[in-house]
Amino acid sequence: MAVLFRSLGAMAALLALSACLVTPGKFESTLDIRADRQFSFTYKGEILASDMKGLEPSPATPVEETEPQPKDSAYTKTAFTAGQEERFDASNVHGDERQMQGIATALSKEKGFRSVRYMGRNRFEIDYAISGRLTHSFLFPFNSDAKIILPFVAVELRGDDRVRVKAPGYSSDFDQSAPPMAQGGSGNDAAKALDGVFTLTTDAEIVSQNQEDGAQTVAQGKRILWKITPLTTEAPTATLRVSR
Repeated sequence: MAVLFRSLGAMAALLALSACLVTPGKFESTLDIRADRQFSFTYKGEILASDMKGLEPSPATPVEETEPQPKDSAYTKTAFTAGQEERFDASNVHGDERQMQGIATALSKEKGFRSVRYMGRNRFEIDYAISGRLTHSFLFPFNSDAKIILPFVAVELRGDDRVRVKAPGYSSDFDQSAPPMAQGGSGNDAAKALDGVFTLTTDAEIVSQNQEDGAQTVAQGKRILWKITPLTTEAPTATLRVSR
């Protein structure tokens, strides 16, 4: 039957349902930050799109019913957005080919994505590289068209002379950053696919970092290397002191 959602809670559930939880598979990723705030970031490898099981509104959510629909029609739900009804087919929400191809198209239009290939079975092959100057925070990936909701890596400016690097997507604990209804569902399965290496190089002062082997001296200054597996529960994190 068609169901009418009027509450804010139902609206939030609908927005979460339309979002896409993407997580790393097998990958190599690098981040270079210079003391003068110049930076370069790369990601090459797999991105997996989860089907977000468990995000459908519960049967108790409906508050008003409309007339019955023909038995052979697709199961549809109705929501009010800015005072207008929007219908979507629930059978097309989870992992259908059109949604996955739409994600690939949205990402390929964004600066930095040198190639985006949809390989089937909710798996993408990504080649991403970008450089710039840290005058503002940086997130990867973030795309409003593809409705990506969890960045793998976040570079944040902290005060006048510090930069914090945190990579919540490069740990098996990333499902704690997902919407509450997604936790304990597809996130657990996605964590099993984690297989990568994240390398941070810098000539800036390292204020703190959480790799137990510490920083290695290299030609570019210092290097911190995190090996990411399903057993990696702590997100790679480092704080650097850079020029004002």
